[in-house]
Amino acid sequence: MQRPYFSVVVPTYNRLGRLRHVIAGFENQTYSSDGYEVIVISDGSTDGTDAYLETLRTTIKLRWLTQANQGPAAARNAGVRTAVGEFIVFIDDDVVPEPTLLEEHARSHREAGLDVVVLGPLLTPEGFEMAPWVRWEQEMLMKQYRAMLKGDWSASARQFYTGNASVRRSHILAVGGFDEDFRRAEDVELAYRLASDGLEFVFNIKAAGMHFADRSYRAWLDMAYSYGRNDVIFARDRNQQWLLSTIHREFLDRHFLIRSLVRLCKGRSQLNRLTSSLLKFAADSATLLSASVVEGQAYSGLFNLQYYNGFINELNDAQFLFKDLEDPS
Repeated sequence: MQRPYFSVVVPTYNRLGRLRHVIAGFENQTYSSDGYEVIVISDGSTDGTDAYLETLRTTIKLRWLTQANQGPAAARNAGVRTAVGEFIVFIDDDVVPEPTLLEEHARSHREAGLDVVVLGPLLTPEGFEMAPWVRWEQEMLMKQYRAMLKGDWSASARQFYTGNASVRRSHILAVGGFDEDFRRAEDVELAYRLASDGLEFVFNIKAAGMHFADRSYRAWLDMAYSYGRNDVIFARDRNQQWLLSTIHREFLDRHFLIRSLVRLCKGRSQLNRLTSSLLKFAADSATLLSASVVEGQAYSGLFNLQYYNGFINELNDAQFLFKDLEDPS
């Protein structure tokens, strides 16, 4: 059997309805069906995913694995170990590939060389109703894409989201795969090690997937807090010391209201809860009034407050972010 160029690795957990569309998207690729396989890893799904995969009849080379729930890092590692393709394409189970996704990933690797990671966008599906906080998160992704297309800054490890990215399998194995200790930001942590190993990152807006994102408000807040904690852990325990100075510099560039909120609430759990409740009330009111600018500002405040709370609590240094910061008054 001819070795496929791509192995597409799709971890999934209780998203059978969306997974059907993801697989259908790979059945409709313009890329030759002989050039890729799809590996689905059911990470402890209980919604009928395993039964569906067992009886699925498809026109593509599809294999599937099942495991007890261990998180996306463990699921992706299992997929990488099983893969036979030269390159791995990571796709999330809520990302439906556009017909040219694989063709564009292949083109980027041909043009940029072997020692690159290709990043594809997670685009907003037309007509898909997102929760307001997810809509804000999606707009932040689109803002990054616009900045990279304009040349404001280049793609880097910090934009490596395994919702849509590809990299040579041997490079993943060389750095030890995903760190299964992390259930959040495990993708960028791997990307930092790939970058340290000399890989460069390129962005291809045409290697697109449609992102049918859906998460609860509580999960969204927890995600922001975990990202803040993990950035400290990556810097302190995973040899990425540069992250601390980068995050400090970025904090100094935040809007003064964001900086003021974080400063006011640091170490004050009751005030944190009250401020978050007020911001959520403002966001809900703005949603009802179709005041999109106010809605976005409120969710930005909520996300940043949670992120920097996680950062400060893990760093255990309440003053780190505020060094060299002038009083906004």
